[in-house]
Amino acid sequence: MTQIAIRLNTIVLPGKRIEVSAPELTENDRVELIILQASPVRDDAAVFASALDYLDSLPRITRTPEEWQQIERELLP
Repeated sequence: MTQIAIRLNTIVLPGKRIEVSAPELTENDRVELIILQASPVRDDAAVFASALDYLDSLPRITRTPEEWQQIERELLP
């Protein structure tokens, strides 16, 4: 049995309905439908161009040399 994957994006219709049209499918074929809801973007959510931009946006933490040595001991073999 050959499997194909079809990725579609759609909008939930009134009555919480979803309509799917896939010309690749044949009538009466058995299919499995998996629905992934996109996370809504909050208006107040910050958008970062990269992970580094996000990390740069975090508040600075001041550590003593002893704390840094402890961190290095834990992370480095």
